[in-house]
Amino acid sequence: MDLIGVELMKTSNKIVDLKNWRRRGFYSETVLVKKLKKNGYNAVRVPVSNPSLHPLPDVIARKGSHVFAFEVKNSNYYAYFPGKQIEKLFRFLDELIPAPNDHKHAILAAHLGKKWIFKQLAWELWEKKILIDQERILKRDKGNYKLEMDTY
Repeated sequence: MDLIGVELMKTSNKIVDLKNWRRRGFYSETVLVKKLKKNGYNAVRVPVSNPSLHPLPDVIARKGSHVFAFEVKNSNYYAYFPGKQIEKLFRFLDELIPAPNDHKHAILAAHLGKKWIFKQLAWELWEKKILIDQERILKRDKGNYKLEMDTY
């Protein structure tokens, strides 16, 4: 095989890998919407959620008067959430949801195999402008948010 053929194969493999990676994310977002609905939330997947400048979460949900913005990651053992994506969750809730902050929730959702781990982020991070560079959720971690909570 000539050098051009090898380069084309490498490019083709990268495209396939990217499509598979995006498909995994789409799958997890869709599964999360179903889980939320099963637990009494109104929920939708944001179809344009991608690395953009717009403050859009992967999934938006509502239960009672509470609004939830989810950033979703799919992985096997750990999930990384970049600081820019965390900032976009808070920007979405702050700029577009006219409700008190105690009714708006920024949540990281890690789909790790068959296990889901949810981590709610504190509004103080946003208000005091002390957002971290990235958040990591490991498969052995315990989340601080449960979908089954009936307090909303």
